[in-house]
Amino acid sequence: MTQATRLGKIALTLSRAACTAFPLPTDAAPATPAKPARPTRNSRTRHHYIRPEKGVDPTIGDIVTNDDPIVRAAAVEALGRYNGSVVAVDPNTGRIFTVVNQRLAYSDGAIPCSTIKPTIALAALEENLITRDTMLKVGRRKYMNLTDAMAHSNNEFFEELGRRMGFDTVSKYGRLLGLGELAGYNLADEHPGSFPMAPPAKGGVARMSSFGEGIQITPFQLASLAAAFANGGTLYYLQYPEAGADRSAFVPRVKRELNIGPLLPELREGMLAAVLYGTGKASYDSDGDELALGKTGTCSDEKSHLGWFVSYADGAKPKITLVVLIRGRNRHVKGPTAAVVAGRIQE
Repeated sequence: MTQATRLGKIALTLSRAACTAFPLPTDAAPATPAKPARPTRNSRTRHHYIRPEKGVDPTIGDIVTNDDPIVRAAAVEALGRYNGSVVAVDPNTGRIFTVVNQRLAYSDGAIPCSTIKPTIALAALEENLITRDTMLKVGRRKYMNLTDAMAHSNNEFFEELGRRMGFDTVSKYGRLLGLGELAGYNLADEHPGSFPMAPPAKGGVARMSSFGEGIQITPFQLASLAAAFANGGTLYYLQYPEAGADRSAFVPRVKRELNIGPLLPELREGMLAAVLYGTGKASYDSDGDELALGKTGTCSDEKSHLGWFVSYADGAKPKITLVVLIRGRNRHVKGPTAAVVAGRIQE
């Protein structure tokens, strides 16, 4: 399916939603007075709606001296009362724009859920295990290529990639992309997360490749990794501008250069599909200046449910990379909810 066809399907869906929300009048009059109509959200608003809950104030304790005030205000408003964190960085320099809910962002990390899948895809592409057109069996009579597997976050596809590559190869690429090490420069409270030294007991390398089993990743590490995807392969240290210094004098610090440029079009196509018609479609903004790519993650650990979303704008020089992490115990804590938060920021 071409991108134009996918966009056409979205337009048709929006048109049908509008017809449902605003039916044509009829000549028949009701026998009894009609009840006042409930407010109806149009299709765009529906995708950016978060069910209200009791919630928390995620900004308590945050030190905002070095945050960009405009980006922070947008992130705080979008996150609302969810027990979540937002990390926003400049993918071209590694500069941190804002960190909302710093207690959560600076914690020892969480299982990455399906946000590990772009890393696994990149490893499989580099190892010549697949191309964008390779079809893998994901069901009794069902096959998928990389684009659709990324769009729908298909676990069987990525578990098969993990089994074919093996633990050592998966580990090599995970560590190359910064997992298990500090992502920031002079971020005093940052934790390095953790990366397993052996296949996890639960599901082995297959589950490690679909859910990130055995891995603890921080929002900073995921933001750094996604920034490298956005900028063409430079893994920057994440850092704040020096206090009181002219922000235009910010000096980027390169951790390492990754030779992944030729592989990124295939990866970006899958992340674009996730936003257009897949698990991240709640972040889609048809009126936005730039179309954002993204990847959701939904799973649970021993503490709570987790919802991740990582995204960046699809442009020659993307301006912002976002990571949203939400924790909680109700059914609304999932990757698509985190995608809603990111979509609101990107508006």
